[in-house]
Amino acid sequence: MRTALVHDWLVSIGGGEKALQAIDELFKGDIYTLFHNPKSMEGTYFQNREVITSFLQKMPFAKKKYQTYLPFFPLAIEGFDLSDYDLVISSSHCAAKGVLTHAEQLHICYCYTPMRYGWDLYHQYLDIANLKHGVKGFFAKLILHYLRLWDKSSASRVDAFMAISNYVARRIAKVYGRKAEVIYPGVNVDYYSVEGSKDDYYVTASRLVPYKRIDLIVEAFSLMKDKKLIVVGDGPEMGKIKKLAGKNVELTGYLPDQSLRPLIGKAKAFVFAALEDFGILPVEAQAAGTPVIAFGKGGSLETVGERCGVFFQEQTVKALCEAISRFEKMAFDPSVLRAHAAQFSIENFKQKFKRFVEDKLDQHKAGQLRDQVF
Repeated sequence: MRTALVHDWLVSIGGGEKALQAIDELFKGDIYTLFHNPKSMEGTYFQNREVITSFLQKMPFAKKKYQTYLPFFPLAIEGFDLSDYDLVISSSHCAAKGVLTHAEQLHICYCYTPMRYGWDLYHQYLDIANLKHGVKGFFAKLILHYLRLWDKSSASRVDAFMAISNYVARRIAKVYGRKAEVIYPGVNVDYYSVEGSKDDYYVTASRLVPYKRIDLIVEAFSLMKDKKLIVVGDGPEMGKIKKLAGKNVELTGYLPDQSLRPLIGKAKAFVFAALEDFGILPVEAQAAGTPVIAFGKGGSLETVGERCGVFFQEQTVKALCEAISRFEKMAFDPSVLRAHAAQFSIENFKQKFKRFVEDKLDQHKAGQLRDQVF
């Protein structure tokens, strides 16, 4: 059985790329993607993996400025000829699910989210990019309107959806009118182990982009001068974060996994303020026996266990400070945190993913694939 794996782009390693690796280990398909940056894949699973790219790969500055070509993503993804494959698995948060397949093929989509800048974060993205008004804003809105229409219509090309969380499954139902099986992404929980004791600091780690709300965390700790915070990560918000940071806030910049692991393991708590679809780092923290202080909406409600941390209900400095105060009056059992994180292991992901695909293949071959449209 010939299998094609379609991923939006391979230009850096994040949660989606780790999921793609696990899927590839299961099915060993041919990988198709809009953009590929081989240099950024050095030292990773994909370093020597053959990857088939779209015509956009040859465009100027495509490896670093790939977002510039957003209006052409639908045309490029539809340009892949997958007609010789039996099984197509799209790994999609943008355009990958829009590949063209025929009736004899089975197309399964592992969906990280519907296109966020076209739907639920539409106004936020326009605001951040200063595109709410003016001529540029008009054309940006026109392009995103077109992309929404395409995104909605191309959902019908998928025979069966999987979602990375119940939070995402609800968005798939609202935007696409489709049912989705929830299969949580695999997290390398075995990479972490419970440390013997904790040090007197808190930690957060993320790419420094607006929706991660690292600014909120830094501002809160800068007011609590008796508490130390370590911020791991880099990104466009670094300048803003530096201005907000008090003397009790340490900015490390980007750190590799081998340096991040002990920082998380020895921390009093991992602080997470983003509204995320899933959130891998909070799971990794729990695998290390480190409790989580998280924003109580989105994927965090599914990944942070009941006895594994504290939630705050508003993305405000006041709410976070109150949550930290509550946290410091509580005790947590590292073995409980570790056990909770274990359910998100890569092995569990592979077993559930493989079983889902096999079930859909059997139904497809028998002509009994259930209608998954509401």
